[in-house]
Amino acid sequence: MTATNRQVKHKSKINQSNKGLTILGWLFSLAIIGPIYIMVINSFKSREQIFTDQLGLPEVWSFQYYQEAAQKMNYFNSLKNSLVVVGISVIFIVIVASMAAWAIARRGTKGANLLYFMFISTILIPFQSVMLPLVQYFTNWRIPSIGFNMVGTHYGLIFFNIGFGLTLSVFLYTGAVKNVPVSMEESARIDGAGTFQTFWRIVFPNLGPITVTVGILNVISYWNDYLLPSLVLTQNPNLRTIPLSTFYFFGEFNIQWNLALAGLVMTIIPVILVYIVAQRWIISGIMAGAVKG
Repeated sequence: MTATNRQVKHKSKINQSNKGLTILGWLFSLAIIGPIYIMVINSFKSREQIFTDQLGLPEVWSFQYYQEAAQKMNYFNSLKNSLVVVGISVIFIVIVASMAAWAIARRGTKGANLLYFMFISTILIPFQSVMLPLVQYFTNWRIPSIGFNMVGTHYGLIFFNIGFGLTLSVFLYTGAVKNVPVSMEESARIDGAGTFQTFWRIVFPNLGPITVTVGILNVISYWNDYLLPSLVLTQNPNLRTIPLSTFYFFGEFNIQWNLALAGLVMTIIPVILVYIVAQRWIISGIMAGAVKG
């Protein structure tokens, strides 16, 4: 067999492999896009049309069910609650995790390494195994005279979010901090910068990609979270986040599918917009956190 024939045969195998990967990619894409298509299309249909034709286009394109769903779930109040809880939680996670990671990465002692591995080990603990004992324990953290309660309040939920979000965030930040040259910090100290100034003016600006990644991962996690808010916020309708409000379309004996699907579409739109804006930083941020992690 000549060299030319071997090259042709090799290119043929590569083309066949590429075709197989393309087909596999399309199948995965359909598996992901299919449920989204069904959700969006059926959010414009009546209950009768949903049960008779799940895949077809709606007979009439109308935002009637979106308006009704927004009214029943008190959408704008729930949106405000979600924005407050998720926004404050992510801000504190970014601040605390980045500072903790910097201290761990630069300290280099056995104690710092032990603390780092303690953070990492908690990632392996399932949330479901500690949620009930944790909520029961913090139920006793209340001061009725000043109205302080850890359960049944937004600040209590924010406290839980920060605690559960720190583990992965510290892991990602620690790897990213190790990629920041120590010489930059030494130069800042020679110029008279203190510890606080060195971190916020030198180190933190170099953590931009990983900061966006940490923010997006935590926003997606807490925006879609139903279980923890359902335990912490109890039954107060004024405190409900968007996932909690959407759940009440699913009754014990009746499900308002068109309203529920419209509510779900309105739920995912804000986080999709945030992801689209910041997606170019996510991959680079994860890679920066993985290197030397």
